[in-house]
Amino acid sequence: MSASEERRERILDLTRRHGFVAIEDLARRFAVTTQTIRRDINQLCGQGALRRYHGGAGLPSSVENLAYSARQVLCLEEKRRIAALVARHVPDRASLFINIGTTNEEVARALMAHKGLHVITNNLNVAGILSGNPEFEVIVAGGVVRARDRGIVGEAALDLIGQFKVDIGVIGISGIDADGSLLDFDYREVRVAQRIMENSAQVFLAADHTKFGRNAMCRSAQVGQLDALFTDRAPAPAYRALLDAAGVALHIA
Repeated sequence: MSASEERRERILDLTRRHGFVAIEDLARRFAVTTQTIRRDINQLCGQGALRRYHGGAGLPSSVENLAYSARQVLCLEEKRRIAALVARHVPDRASLFINIGTTNEEVARALMAHKGLHVITNNLNVAGILSGNPEFEVIVAGGVVRARDRGIVGEAALDLIGQFKVDIGVIGISGIDADGSLLDFDYREVRVAQRIMENSAQVFLAADHTKFGRNAMCRSAQVGQLDALFTDRAPAPAYRALLDAAGVALHIA
């Protein structure tokens, strides 16, 4: 990890502990210029990890996610590495759930060279990608289509998912709290993720490093309910301890 990356990680940690950090204070703490700190904060804000305020930065909103267009390009290379790693753990002719999320859309692309997959999804973008392989059977959940990201939620989606028992459920989330809670912004999306977990023999979580410590108001599950976590960077020791205690396999792309 470079010095600038380590400094940004420490800025994130300070913000999580204090809720707000001032540019002048950070410049003194790290013995760098205010311009350097502003560049750090701008990069962290661009990743959705922080929100810029006058004179400093604070944690992003716990009730509103980033725009879908921003999430599509955020950590894109990292998401592609994660997706390729997930795909290597999915055998041909497996059955899967894949839910909402831009990382999961990259997982769908990474699976295109597989054979004979059976996929149930509540993500129209995932369905559109996977339907390009004539060897796949793709089943789309019914329900309410969210205009912002083409995800499908609601009772009809829950009913459809409950009719299947699949080999692997691939889920995405918005944040992983320090206590191991998996968090999201929409309770309807949370209910779909919970139903997927209930009906999957194995549960894979695909989440890039910015999700660790990110806040969102709806609790979906606990890390102990996962079988494997796929990410792009080794998590902090406290998170690693939670995973180890729960017997969750950690795969780093």
